[in-house]
Amino acid sequence: MKSPSINLTHELTELLKPFADVNGQPLKLIIHAGTPKTGTTSIQSYLDKNQRKLRGKGILYPHNIDRIKNPHAPKHQWFEKNLVTTHVDYFLENFKNIIAQITEDIHTIVLSSEGIYNYWWDFPAASTALLSELRHHFDAEVWVWFREPLAFIEDFYKQCMRNPRVDSNPCYGRDLSFSEMLDIKWFSQHLDYQGFVNDCQALFGEEKVLAFQYEGDVVQELKQKLGVATPHDNSSPRLNNSLDTTAIALLRVINRYDVSAKDKHLLMPHLRKMSEVTESYTAAPLIDSESRKRVLDMAKPVQF
Repeated sequence: MKSPSINLTHELTELLKPFADVNGQPLKLIIHAGTPKTGTTSIQSYLDKNQRKLRGKGILYPHNIDRIKNPHAPKHQWFEKNLVTTHVDYFLENFKNIIAQITEDIHTIVLSSEGIYNYWWDFPAASTALLSELRHHFDAEVWVWFREPLAFIEDFYKQCMRNPRVDSNPCYGRDLSFSEMLDIKWFSQHLDYQGFVNDCQALFGEEKVLAFQYEGDVVQELKQKLGVATPHDNSSPRLNNSLDTTAIALLRVINRYDVSAKDKHLLMPHLRKMSEVTESYTAAPLIDSESRKRVLDMAKPVQF
């Protein structure tokens, strides 16, 4: 039986033959891996809304196969989902879809999903081998933004609380305090920024991982890195506002029940509206002093 990487190698080699050499260089593949709460929604919205303009600059932000079914999610969640399950056929099918969108003037492809970082530690060895294969077909780079660890892990906790419960995940949709969740390795290992960078460098090459410090307007920074910024660019609005501690306390109550993903989706706008009112009354921080110390002890930041 052939290994997944061998199948992928053969298929991609055949598919990419017409585009194997663009101006003497292989197609560039930029994998934007997040992290959560570093303006990923703003980046994805910008890339999605400006597809035609970007194409004029030789940059492709591909449509998803399931775009018709999910038009409001301009991200590439298939990337990490297919890697978590090592579903090579679906992974390849999505790359076929991407290649079908390439024209002769395209020199760069951008894929974006913060789930790549979220689920990085869930990828089995076979999926890591698939990722390694990409470097043989593309000039592949990983771009990732990192926040200050305390700010990141607080928002990541809130995201885990908001997510629907999943049997395979120990943190999603659970009635857990921040301290309790910090005891769970799956959660706390996301503080290992340097470990993620090291893993990506091992797969794609030391010079192929670009780590940035989150400082607010990531869309403008992205435009600069892609070479599409103009003198009249305005700052991008912040999307995806966070929840205050009152809303999180209510989420913990909701998470005691096996609420369906559909019903939780219906509840979230009401919790966000409530949070807008109650946040000015919130006094106690979500992360207590002992947990703050633990986070800082666990954190392995990147040296920028």
